[in-house]
Amino acid sequence: MPWDIIKFNDGNQIPGLGFGTWKIPVDDTTVDQVDQAISVGFSHIDTAQSYRNEAEAGKAIHESGLSRDDIFITTKYSGLDGLDIETSIRNSLKNLGVKYVDLYLIHHPRLAVPDIPTAWAQMEGLKNAGLVKSIGISNFEIKDVEILLASAKIPPAVNQIILHPYVYKKQAPLLEYSAKKGIVIEAYSPLIPVTQRPGGPVDVPVKAAAKRLGATEDQILLAWIKAKGAVALTTSSKKSRLEGYIKAGDLELSEVEIKAIDVAGAAGAQTFTAQTFVRRAAFVLFAGAVGLSVCSHFGINVL
Repeated sequence: MPWDIIKFNDGNQIPGLGFGTWKIPVDDTTVDQVDQAISVGFSHIDTAQSYRNEAEAGKAIHESGLSRDDIFITTKYSGLDGLDIETSIRNSLKNLGVKYVDLYLIHHPRLAVPDIPTAWAQMEGLKNAGLVKSIGISNFEIKDVEILLASAKIPPAVNQIILHPYVYKKQAPLLEYSAKKGIVIEAYSPLIPVTQRPGGPVDVPVKAAAKRLGATEDQILLAWIKAKGAVALTTSSKKSRLEGYIKAGDLELSEVEIKAIDVAGAAGAQTFTAQTFVRRAAFVLFAGAVGLSVCSHFGINVL
């Protein structure tokens, strides 16, 4: 298998590449796209309460014919409809048609109500009850993780964050901190430099690496994510692209290429910062949570 299997701090493990279901239309399109991803080799499906497509993702998983042990399922507590954490996971399990999920995340620190320690204790209860195998967080900054760890009995297995070259400089301290604490980083929106910011500084080193390796630019960005030790989450409706994403696990960037991408990302980061995404995130997430709109993975246009 080209993509690494990454071990969690609780002894469980996760495939290094995952198929994200954010922004897939909530109908048979979700079923078809998840089915297609599984058919080309994805064994890691990522969804969330607020995507409102858990049932469709679950249908595709069941129709794949894979045994439950052969598929890794992530979903997230998004505070949808004001429901509490335990009610939310039970609803998610029903929607997905499974008895447990492999990974359950708090979608954003502001959703940890009434506070992070209380919410995390509830997450620990879900793990102890066998409803989830591993628990984690999403969009938590260092200060949020420190609050969590101060009272946690079970540390988070994962922190799922936005990660691509244009936000790497800002996120690097969090990656370093997480590595020290044994928390796996999952990277969402890794392809933004080619899907949303073509023509930026990152294009030059990415294209050079793609030429050397006979690869596509999106494959190079996924290889860069892998080089940072993170799990890559991505999506596409095109089978050929998904097949390319699977093959990207075989690519190995040189240290010079990785550094060149880092430097180019920092050069383009001034007008494209992680803080911008967080501001958009908070607005769309909470709008979705109170029923004003569907949270589309924090309002970030990805693919």
